[in-house]
Amino acid sequence: MSVADTIRRKLEDALSPERLEVVDESHLHKGHAGHRPEGETHFRVTVVAGRFAGRSRVERQRLITSALKEEMGHPIHALSMKALAPDEADGSSA
Repeated sequence: MSVADTIRRKLEDALSPERLEVVDESHLHKGHAGHRPEGETHFRVTVVAGRFAGRSRVERQRLITSALKEEMGHPIHALSMKALAPDEADGSSA
């Protein structure tokens, strides 16, 4: 299973998102710290989930990193996160 598939599965299990996007951006970081030739090191996720309602940006990020705790550091070197409650997903961000 790819790292992106693992991220998707774990976030779906932990957060039951209404929308989930997982993008491997490793190719943009070639030659940077943490990059590996095989890729799958740098990711961007967008998560829209009811569990984020009423929570701060930091609390939302903690929910995401907690779900991915086994992967953080290795194989995931960098993770960019956009975490939104459903009522925020119309274009505004948290």
